Amino acid sequence: MPTARQALLEAAHRALADRPWRAVRMVDIATLADVSRQTLYNEFGTKGGLAGALLRQAADGYLAGVDRALTAPAPDRPAAVALWTLRAARQDALVRALLTGYWAEGLPRPDRQPGSRGRTGGKPPPAPEELLALVRDRMAAASPGVTTGRCEIVLRLALSCVTVPVPDDDVTDSHAIRLVREATRPVVPERVAGLSGPSRTAGGRSHR
Repeated sequence: MPTARQALLEAAHRALADRPWRAVRMVDIATLADVSRQTLYNEFGTKGGLAGALLRQAADGYLAGVDRALTAPAPDRPAAVALWTLRAARQDALVRALLTGYWAEGLPRPDRQPGSRGRTGGKPPPAPEELLALVRDRMAAASPGVTTGRCEIVLRLALSCVTVPVPDDDVTDSHAIRLVREATRPVVPERVAGLSGPSRTAGGRSHR
């Protein structure tokens, strides 16, 4: 059975799916969660405190999905994280906003002003660059042979498909995975003609 806090967060998420955040009332959320308004205020202090908790929950849920993706076989981990990132951003507008920094009309926004965390406290959700760094570092630690730089490329490729999707979900996913696999393919140095060392038949002198 969910706790009162979890029930309130789920109710807030459902309310947000139906109408813009500015139109969501605290009393509506308490009613949806079947708890008293006093319990709601005890848990979150203010509507801003509830918004912050809702955004932190979205960020934590996304990161938990990243950790699950990183249990894939080692060569497939970057592609698994990219695919999860695409699908999580597609399914949840809060995750999409946290990853891209683009806050569509009607969404609650993080309050990053010092001292504005409300009575219940709690740190603000990570900014997009902080979230990217968290995922990049986890991916690099779990992906042998894939550098931190390549892990960042993987995430930025996935986010480019979030912001400029191909007009079909399955096509977008396939395109993103193809790009990710190309970006993480091991580089095999090739010998360039004429630069691989002196040749006795290419104008060089033969010393006997």
